[in-house]
Amino acid sequence: MIKIAVLKIKLYASWVHSLKEKRMTIKSLIAKIRNKFPVSIAEVEDQDIHQSMVIGIAAIVPHSAQADHLMDEIVKYVEQSTEAEILAEEREIR
Repeated sequence: MIKIAVLKIKLYASWVHSLKEKRMTIKSLIAKIRNKFPVSIAEVEDQDIHQSMVIGIAAIVPHSAQADHLMDEIVKYVEQSTEAEILAEEREIR
């Protein structure tokens, strides 16, 4: 049975001091994730808060084990791809 993996990651970027700087940072991170993984991704919250970035990620996978693995890989990749600190993550498999 097909599953949908949903992941929300909240990041804190202390060096960001303008919305323009934030947009450049988040767009770069989103592009990197899209290029590496077969997922849909967007900024989903806190669009007007300079140092807070929240991205939502969804993927269709064949089973729960693959969903868990994919989400683990994405979180690891985010940790390696940005200096922003991961404050929280929410996972759901539907």
